[in-house]
Amino acid sequence: MTLGIVATLKVKPGKEAEFEAVFRDLQAQVKAHEPGALQYEVFKSKANASTYVVMEQYKSEADLAAHRTTPHMAAAGPKLGAVLDGRPGIELLDKL
Repeated sequence: MTLGIVATLKVKPGKEAEFEAVFRDLQAQVKAHEPGALQYEVFKSKANASTYVVMEQYKSEADLAAHRTTPHMAAAGPKLGAVLDGRPGIELLDKL
């Protein structure tokens, strides 16, 4: 069953470019090393320049679990934590 995630991230003002650079690198790593990740994209809010939405899709629960334990996620975690303004809002979805 395909799973979706919508994550809303608020970035500290002035840290948008740093966030975008870290995310682009992470996105490339996911694409290169995670065949079970069907979508891993970020969108920037037009209403609030410090708000981003990440849309993710995985082939299975196992692929999502594997994503969470990859070396590239571990490496990106502290970098993202340094620029985020609070915890992301996460919504898990089942594809119909």
